[in-house]
Amino acid sequence: MADDSASGFQAGRTGLIVRIPEAEPAVRAWRERFDPSARAGVPAHVTVLFPFLDESRIDARVRSALAGVLGGYHAFDLRFESCGRFPGVLYVVPGPDAQLRRLTEAIAGRWPEAPPYGGQFTEAVPHLTVADGQDDDVLDEIEADLLGELPFTSRVSSVDLMVHDGAKWEWRESFALRGTGAAG
Repeated sequence: MADDSASGFQAGRTGLIVRIPEAEPAVRAWRERFDPSARAGVPAHVTVLFPFLDESRIDARVRSALAGVLGGYHAFDLRFESCGRFPGVLYVVPGPDAQLRRLTEAIAGRWPEAPPYGGQFTEAVPHLTVADGQDDDVLDEIEADLLGELPFTSRVSSVDLMVHDGAKWEWRESFALRGTGAAG
């Protein structure tokens, strides 16, 4: 999810994420210091679609459609074994990321008015942000520490709807993926 300190989110902004609880031991302390979304209540995660629809638009019909879209995909495993960077950002790389990309494409295809990252980037790259808005020296220190904590794996079996209440991000609902096995 985006940096709360600079974006001035209003109540009702939403996003869809997959929680990665297995990452917490490795990334929690770093995220609390260097990732504004962590301080705003977002757990370790990989974003599926941000921003999604305003909360005022998420009614029973939208929730049912989300459940239908996401329920068409099987649960899957991710392995996190390396770090990557965007300018000023350090993240842990999920792999393989094809299923994450398919989830993003399916939701954005169903709601074209909600393109990934507002259409700001030509490609949405799945990632688990650890630090945002930092100098390379800080990112180098964090990465050196994280490399000793990798790899770890996570089972993705649901997608969570997060809502900004004007001050913090809060969980609203989880949408289950189907069973176990290969991609849907």
